[in-house]
Amino acid sequence: MPDTQVPSDVVSALPEWYRSTARDLPWRRPEFHDEFGAWGVLVSEFMLQQTPVVRVIPHLDAWLKRWPTPARMASASAADVVQQWANLGYPRRALWLHRAAVEITDRHGGVVPRGVDDLLALSGIGDYTARAVAVFAYGDRHPVVDTNTRRVLARAVEGRAQPGAPSRRDLDLMASLLPDDIDAAAMFNAAAMELGATVCTSRSPRCELCPLAGSCAWLAAGRPDTGDERRRQAAYEGSDRQARGAVLRLLRTLDPEPVPLAAVLPDWPDAGQRDRAIDSLIADGLAEADGSALFLPR
Repeated sequence: MPDTQVPSDVVSALPEWYRSTARDLPWRRPEFHDEFGAWGVLVSEFMLQQTPVVRVIPHLDAWLKRWPTPARMASASAADVVQQWANLGYPRRALWLHRAAVEITDRHGGVVPRGVDDLLALSGIGDYTARAVAVFAYGDRHPVVDTNTRRVLARAVEGRAQPGAPSRRDLDLMASLLPDDIDAAAMFNAAAMELGATVCTSRSPRCELCPLAGSCAWLAAGRPDTGDERRRQAAYEGSDRQARGAVLRLLRTLDPEPVPLAAVLPDWPDAGQRDRAIDSLIADGLAEADGSALFLPR
């Protein structure tokens, strides 16, 4: 356990606040778990990486109706998966999810594994997603730490405006706060994430609504600017990411027909950037080329 004084109401007030204010999200409903189980939780966690909840919900519903099990998705083509991902962003996640579905089908008989180590061995799954599935799908007791949780811990416990770089310390601190009861521990994990997503936000925290305001170390210190070590993402407009997105939209629009290379964004203002975008999509497995044309992966 980290050598940090933990305010008592971080442990006691969060669950009570969560019971009365938690958003009604599909993956939190019992009927969602009854229908899709751990696979539904895994798909939702992939989609929620770096993507707002409001954008995920309609895509999640369509995805799980089309591929309600890992085996169903494993039988799909990579092109189908990239096409279905649509405008969710960071489309490599779609390929990782597809690979994970194949691995689950081949290694685990089509059942999403329960163990954290088994989950970590799947494509595209890191510390957060593995523990989120183990906790929220299977009810096991683990610390679940995402960006929102890290910010709550940094402010309420450590008195910092923003969390530092992700480290094992985050998991250890969260583990030290978890109730012994398994159900209570799962709720505490969810409550910390919910607080960071809706109240203890990065740019405009609403401290007047926070259940931890009475003992928050950062608030008590006057909300000081203690620096921000987070990596800054470059602006989207004019970026290579924008060019990649434009190429991928074109391929999705014309799929299954290949697009002659000469017809791929011929009027893009930076031809070198367009070519880098094409090359990077091929390198990531999101596109294929036969020398004269470009198309979604087969």
